[in-house]
Amino acid sequence: MPTSRRGAGPQSPAAISAIGLRKSYGDKTVLNGIDLRIPAGSVFALLGPNGAGKTTAVKILSTLITADGGQAQVAGHDLATEAQAVRAAIGVTGQFSAVDGLITGEENMLLMADLHHLSKREGRRTAAELLERFDLVKAAKKPASTYSGGMKRRLDIAMTLVGSPRIIFLDEPTTGLDPRSRHNMWQIIRELVDDGVTVFLTTQYLEEADELADRIAVLNDGRIAAEGTAEELKRLIPGGHVRLRFTDPVAYENAASALRETQRDDTALTLQIPSDGSQRELRSLIDWLDAAGIEAEELSVHTPDLDDVFFALTGTDGVPRQPKGTTR
Repeated sequence: MPTSRRGAGPQSPAAISAIGLRKSYGDKTVLNGIDLRIPAGSVFALLGPNGAGKTTAVKILSTLITADGGQAQVAGHDLATEAQAVRAAIGVTGQFSAVDGLITGEENMLLMADLHHLSKREGRRTAAELLERFDLVKAAKKPASTYSGGMKRRLDIAMTLVGSPRIIFLDEPTTGLDPRSRHNMWQIIRELVDDGVTVFLTTQYLEEADELADRIAVLNDGRIAAEGTAEELKRLIPGGHVRLRFTDPVAYENAASALRETQRDDTALTLQIPSDGSQRELRSLIDWLDAAGIEAEELSVHTPDLDDVFFALTGTDGVPRQPKGTTR
């Protein structure tokens, strides 16, 4: 988990807002009236099974396709009537890179600068700055086809930043990357947000959303099944508990006798107490221990992880996991 979240909250100005977005393809409803409000300067992660509509949502909000119904504003501009202004304010990178492998990394950057109508001097300056920022200077003169997957993804984001977008859509940006490249991409995303950029992230990696996102929405059957911070979502699912470990057998027995609905482990001298992990419940438990004069050697909170949340909300366990030990 991140050591701290950014200050953007629900009351911050909205970079993206949507009400009742709908999209169907033939008789298949992909989005069935979703509502979104994404504060400026934050990371929002949209989770969902394959085919849940994550990419469709990105395509609608980035003006690549039109919705069948609903309203949305992106960067303060109406999606339906001010599409050109929306495009000028955003950047989009997908899981399939837009990099042209037949030309060099530098030439890719300069081509993007031309598309943004930068002067040759400004284009070269911007390209050089971004190539340096994304650690691509040594490879700048090499054909992009020779780049690793992680390098291509960094170049793709660098190209997106040529136009100085304030909102970036990252559609499964780390799919297929090795753990080191994924971590490097996470750091790039954090730096973008530190610069005030809003990031709309779709991902199949639950750990990625847990690591990066200020708020997470789970998309299932065309609807938002739940939305909140990672910790709020985890508290929706039963199974959370507080674990008390004792070194004094007398204190252990006293606590076990007094506390209800407690699972005992007489060998380890531990008690497991159902809890949602909220501050209120923890304070109540600690106050009770103090009042009873019972001292626990250790108190730890255990909550369901996003895997549990995803399974409970979508009824499927088909989301890729990263190997244990690669996320911290």
